[in-house]
Amino acid sequence: MTNQEIECRFLEIDKNALIKKLLELGAHDEGEMMLEETIIYDNDLKWRKENRFVRLRKMGDTIKLSYKEHREHVVGGSFEIELGIDDYKKAELLFQKIGLNPYRHQQKKRHSFKLDGVTFDIDTWPRIPTYVELEGESEDALKKAARVIGYDWKDAVFHNAAWVIENKYNIPVRELKWFTFDRFE
Repeated sequence: MTNQEIECRFLEIDKNALIKKLLELGAHDEGEMMLEETIIYDNDLKWRKENRFVRLRKMGDTIKLSYKEHREHVVGGSFEIELGIDDYKKAELLFQKIGLNPYRHQQKKRHSFKLDGVTFDIDTWPRIPTYVELEGESEDALKKAARVIGYDWKDAVFHNAAWVIENKYNIPVRELKWFTFDRFE
């Protein structure tokens, strides 16, 4: 089992056209749901500068705890350890008790599909255009998946979501406490 994430993003997509194409290709529609997330940094915010964080994520009835590092902006440049937990609020309390306070609350809508071993996560965040994240076992698998849906590999973005939100759309997300559909501060 590897903890390296093999992923890329294509920005400013036509969500409806992509969904139609994926369904025509026989992709498995895993549904759309709201993701509620809490981002946790160390107290002196050194992790934020180093592109490291702990994330609590609630997706329907599923809760995941992740540690993430974004090492470099290439197809396999992220490291992640993820595990399932059963209580979001207790996990937040645990981190507070050990001195790691929740820093940011955020939301996004995610519509996921699977096709030929590649996951297509269509993400809609507050205040930015929808994009798709492709994740698979290899760069070749991602290149093939992009080609099949009609995307040009030269348009792939290998930066993490925070970098995209900050640098493409000028929203200082890593400094915000709330980045949700009804709260922005």
